[in-house]
Parts: sequence; structure tokens; C-alpha cells
Amino acid sequence: MEGTNPVNKKLAAALSGGAVLVLALSGCSSDDGNKELDAWAKQVCDALPAQDAKVDAANAAIKQAATDNNAPANVQKTDSQAFQDMSDAYSALAQAVQKAGSPPGVDEGEKKQKDAVSALTTLSTSYAALKKQVDALETKDQAKFADGLQDIATDLGKLSKSGNTALKNLEQGDVKDAMAKQDSCKKVATSASARATTS
Repeated sequence: MEGTNPVNKKLAAALSGGAVLVLALSGCSSDDGNKELDAWAKQVCDALPAQDAKVDAANAAIKQAATDNNAPANVQKTDSQAFQDMSDAYSALAQAVQKAGSPPGVDEGEKKQKDAVSALTTLSTSYAALKKQVDALETKDQAKFADGLQDIATDLGKLSKSGNTALKNLEQGDVKDAMAKQDSCKKVATSASARATTS
């Protein structure tokens, strides 16, 4: 089974640095904030920890599947489920941002909200496509399986980067300050930075 090992490692490597929702939250938020915006931020932030944990667990599963001598069929099954979980998580986040509406009192708030929903929905669709891709791989032929995983690793690397930018445009100015105050967002930011230092 040694033939699959280097490629599995590439797949795992594509994930490193791809922390899910790297919220660029500053710790210094002003307390004289907008109560309506704070309520909006709480609604969005409260949806983040569960989905962040889901994507983190999926990333961990892919890395675990990349261990030495893991059979192609096992790798395929694990990666397929992981990509499905990622797709579900980003879909749930898109719905949360959609449900929250545009951030009140923010310049171009509606556009930023729509752009974030669109970016998260695209990510969800992209991970669903990766699931189909991995499901279609030929596990009996190790060379073909390795080639297929290589393609998926390339796509995964791109997605990991875009995952980090999906909410960035929304998280600016007053929105960033309002989100930085929320315990649920602080929790996600802390776990993301912890992952970044250990990966």
C-alpha cells in the first residue's frame, strides 16, 4: 500500500493553513457600539462554533486518513464523508448570514451580506463537487487513485484559501468590532489561532 502514501500526505498538506473561518477579530472593540449591529453580530457569531468544529473535524479526518499504508478504499470513504461535512457546514453558514440579514448601519451592508452568502454557498457547492470526485476514483488501481487524489489535493488547496476570505469583506469596520465582542466569535478565533500554531 506504500504507493498511496505520498499522495495522501499531499492531500493532508493541502489542508494545513486552511483553518476554516479565520476571523480577523481585533481584541480592542469599542463598547459604545450599535445595539442593533451587536444583535446582528451575535446571530452570525452564534452559528459559527458548531460549523467551525465540523470543518475542523473533517480536516482532521482527512489528515488521519493520510497515515501510512491506509488502503485506498478507506481513504476514499473518509475523504468523501469529510467533504460532505464541509459542504454542509458552509451551507449552514450561508443560511445563518442570509437569515441575519444585512448588518444595520453599515455602508454597503446589503451588498457585503449578499457577497458573503454567495461566497459561502459557492464553497459548499465546491466541497460537494469534491465529494463526487473522490467517490468516482478507482480504488483498485493504486496509480489511478493516486493521480485522482493529486487533482483533488490541488483543488482542496485553493478551497482552503478561499474559505479564509469568504467572510473577510463582511468583517470590516463596525461589523468587525461588533463580532469581536461576541463570545461565540471569540471562541472560534481562539480555536483557529490555536490550530494555526499547531499545524
